[in-house]
Amino acid sequence: MLNNVVAVVLEEIHPFELGVACEVFGLDRSGDGLPVYEFALAGDRTGPHRTHAGFSIDVPHGPERLAGADLVVVTATGLRDSYPPALVEALRAAVGGGARVLSICSGAFLLGEAGLLDGRRSTTHWRHAAELARRYPRTVVEPDVLYVDEDPVITSAGTAAGIDACLHLVRRLQGAEVARGIARRMVVAPHREGGQAQFVARPLPEEDGASLGGLLDRMRHQLDREWTVEQLAARAHMSPRTFARRFQQETGTTPHRWLTGQRVLLAQRLLEGTDEPVDSIAARCGFGNGATLRHHFGRRLGTTPLAYRRTFAGGWQGEPELRV
Repeated sequence: MLNNVVAVVLEEIHPFELGVACEVFGLDRSGDGLPVYEFALAGDRTGPHRTHAGFSIDVPHGPERLAGADLVVVTATGLRDSYPPALVEALRAAVGGGARVLSICSGAFLLGEAGLLDGRRSTTHWRHAAELARRYPRTVVEPDVLYVDEDPVITSAGTAAGIDACLHLVRRLQGAEVARGIARRMVVAPHREGGQAQFVARPLPEEDGASLGGLLDRMRHQLDREWTVEQLAARAHMSPRTFARRFQQETGTTPHRWLTGQRVLLAQRLLEGTDEPVDSIAARCGFGNGATLRHHFGRRLGTTPLAYRRTFAGGWQGEPELRV
């Protein structure tokens, strides 16, 4: 269930992180056949709240609005000495009532204050990771990943990683095509794995003709092919060692993990939009057989291909994917 979504803010509001929640869950995209969420904004009190950018936002709801939410998105709160007790308790009660919570950037500290990180892995912006671990020693902080899904608690790093975490949750609960449709409207990448690095050593490829963009596109269109690092390195005119290092720099992950993620995404689309047998889909995606597909599907999505198909088959059908 993902219908009733509440974004939580504290003064001074961080507009970008709030905008992430509004953009993913607060827009009516029913004209594209996409879900419409019941979206609300809540804080520790109602009324005008300052932003750190010099303008104010009217917050219509207090902590009581969290009751009955399916998802509570805790936007960046900044680091502070204390957190409003009523909001902390409302968060605990929401999760106790079956809600999921998703924090963006420093919003993880409010989850920590509510005890929701205890016994779970978590992340936040890399600049705050050490402080999160110091304040809340019962969580295992992963300082350099995009997001961590410890259902029902999802934590994400700063800015764009919040988009990745929100789309990840939409994909898991409502299917790959819905997540792709929202991403298309936002003109963002439809999927980045949570385990990717928060930043890469060379975020913008040098203008030396050695960018891997063309090769990545070829790999996406030939996922049924058996790619090895040696083959890919030869196509890129690099040694395998240099290629592996360059791949990590440009994508934030390894060739094997990147390929597996792309193959799972293709399998999701085929399970949603076709009635092909699982073994046939596995072959088209480069997994070889159904058993291997089931293995990777289970590890990444926590379900089986057939269960996924039963849940999401016949879902939204959109235009071909926009390349971003």
